[in-house]
Amino acid sequence: IELFFSNLGQWSRGGVTTMAPLKHLEKENPILDACFRDFCASHGILTVEDFLLHDLYQLAAFSERQTNSDRLKEGITLMLSLIELQCRPWLNGLELLDDLQRNNHTLSTGDKGTDSLLQGGIREGQLTELVGPSSSGKTQFCMQAAATVAENHLGRVLYLDTGNSFSARRIAQFICSNSDAALGQTVMSRISCHTVYDIYTMFDTLQGLEVTLRSQMNVNEYRLQLLVVDSISSLITPILGGSGSQGTCS
Repeated sequence: IELFFSNLGQWSRGGVTTMAPLKHLEKENPILDACFRDFCASHGILTVEDFLLHDLYQLAAFSERQTNSDRLKEGITLMLSLIELQCRPWLNGLELLDDLQRNNHTLSTGDKGTDSLLQGGIREGQLTELVGPSSSGKTQFCMQAAATVAENHLGRVLYLDTGNSFSARRIAQFICSNSDAALGQTVMSRISCHTVYDIYTMFDTLQGLEVTLRSQMNVNEYRLQLLVVDSISSLITPILGGSGSQGTCS
C-alpha cells in the first residue's frame, strides 16, 4: 500500500503531506471522472487512502442502486486493478517459505552467536528490532554491526543517533582489529552518522533518504545496506509518556 501511495503521487498543503485526491488519477484514467468522484465523496471517499480503507463490497452494492451503475462499477474495478498493478501479489505460506529460502540475503552482525541465532545475520530488506534495558549492550551491538557491514559487505551504513551515543572511536576499534590503518579509514568513510533528537526530524531524515535512494536505484557502488536507528524509544517516549527504562534499536 505504501508503494501504491507513492506511485500514485502525493500532494502537500501547509507542510503536511496528504494522500492524493482521486482527481489526480483522472488524467490517465478518464473513467474516474467527476461523476465517479461525486459518488465516492457521498460515501466519505475523497482520497486514494479513503478508497483503500473503505468496504469495497458495500461500495459496489451502493453503486448498483445508481442509474449509471455499470460505469461506477467499472470505475471501482479500475481502482482495484491499479492497486494490483502497484502491489506485490498475495502469496500463500509455501510460496513465502520458498521465497525466503531462495532470497536469503543476510548481513553479518559481527557476532557469531547472534548470526547463528538469526540464521545468518540481519536480513536485507527487513526490520530487525533489538530490545533490552538500559546499558544492556544495544548500542555496542549496533556499532559492531555497522562496522561489520561497512567492512565485509563494502556497503554504506546510515546511523541515526538519537541519544548522542555514537562513538566513531569505538567503531574504529572494531574495524582496526581486523584491518590495517589505511583500510580502516576507507571503511570508516562508508559509515555516516546523523544526530536526531525528535521524531519529526527523524521522519524528515527518512523521507530525504527515500528520495535519495530512489534517484540512485541503479547505482550499485557502495549502496546503502544498513540503516541503524539508535534508539527509537527515546523519540517515542516523550510523546507517549513513560519512564523509558526499556530501549529499542532498529
